[in-house]
Amino acid sequence: MPIYISSEQEFLDVAKRAVECRVKKLEKKNIAKIKARTKRYLYTYQVSLQELSNMLEKLKTVCKNIIEV
Repeated sequence: MPIYISSEQEFLDVAKRAVECRVKKLEKKNIAKIKARTKRYLYTYQVSLQELSNMLEKLKTVCKNIIEV
């Protein structure tokens, strides 16, 4: 069961220790889900499609491996 994080700063802290980060766009719902896989847990964070570009810029500096699905 994934752990949902509601704070952007908390998610970026988790993404620092993540093995990989996945970004999935849901066009119908107008949101994007960002998932960070650590050794033990899967963390998820939801962001609107308008805020996705800003979040990706922040994520590129933090996460080692970013995969867009």
